[in-house]
Formats: sequence, C-alpha cells, structure tokens
Amino acid sequence: MSWNIRKKDEDLPWPDGENGQPVPPAYLTHVGGGPLDMELTLNLLSAYGIPSVCEYPNNGLFGKLIMGHPPSGMYVFVPETLLDDAQNILNAEIIENEETPDEEIPDEETPDEETPDEETPDEEEN
Repeated sequence: MSWNIRKKDEDLPWPDGENGQPVPPAYLTHVGGGPLDMELTLNLLSAYGIPSVCEYPNNGLFGKLIMGHPPSGMYVFVPETLLDDAQNILNAEIIENEETPDEEIPDEETPDEETPDEETPDEEEN
C-alpha cells in the first residue's frame, strides 16, 4: 500500500468483485467515544486507501445532527476483500525507533567578526 494525498471530500472508490458488482461491506469495528476517535479511525483507513461506510446505531444520525457526533458511536464497515488489511491497520502496534540518535540541530552560523550594529563596551563609555 502507498500513501497518497487526496482531498478530504474525495471519496475512495468502492471496489468491484469478479462479477462486476460492488463487494459487499463487512463489519470492522464499533467506534465509541468522541468525534475525534471516529475521525481518527476513518482517516487512518482512508490514508491506506481503504474505503469505509458508517452506520449510526439507535438514533445516532439524529444525535450527529443535533450534537455534532453520534452519542452511541458508529459501526464501521469496509469491503470484505479489504477486511484483513483494515483489521491489521487498526490493531497495529506502534514501534518507536530507538536506534536513531538524537542529533542536535545546529544553530544559525554566527559570524566570526562583530557586526557593525553591535556596540562594544568601549563605545558605550565615550
């Protein structure tokens, strides 16, 4: 899979099966919590090119309209052909790279000679 930059309002195409019909959706997960959790999940899948559809249980769509996010969370569905990839992405363990040494970022180069704008202590006395 590759990272590709796309505009937020562009929808990822839903894949077609061998018969030319769209692949049926498969249940991936329930995302509860706040709107940030929901957006992070959807954007993570989208970043890896996995399209998704959401279903808001109970009166979640009404809650999303009134409150800005569904109070009962949302169910996320992905194409059944991409279900394993989506599960691996959401369940991946984050490994920090400890082998890279902390390198100091060099400051801007300072000139060897004093600049004419700077006053020396002798000039202040005169």
